[in-house]
Amino acid sequence: MKILDKIVTIDELKKMAADTFGDLVKAVVDIERELVALDAELHSDLEALFFEDGSQQKCLWGINFYPDLKGEDFLEFDSMINIRPSQGNMSRGIDDEELRKKIIKVVNKWVQR
Repeated sequence: MKILDKIVTIDELKKMAADTFGDLVKAVVDIERELVALDAELHSDLEALFFEDGSQQKCLWGINFYPDLKGEDFLEFDSMINIRPSQGNMSRGIDDEELRKKIIKVVNKWVQR
């Protein structure tokens, strides 16, 4: 479990996936600080790591990486931490298209595909 401080490659994600769920790596994105934390059993663990590092909950969104898949299938917007009625997000997904774009921008900054 870590907040990235250097770019991660697909091969590194594949190794993380193999050590946990087999085909996916859970991650949390801080859209304000433009950071990614990954490699935990639960998104809430990564969220807690970000809290300890000074992030605000309203900026944290849970996603999953599927390193064996390409294109849009590589990234999944699905996490229990995303259910935020106070922010207008009523599902485990991310309902706001602009927010998804921000997340993709941050992911592209940190993940070499």
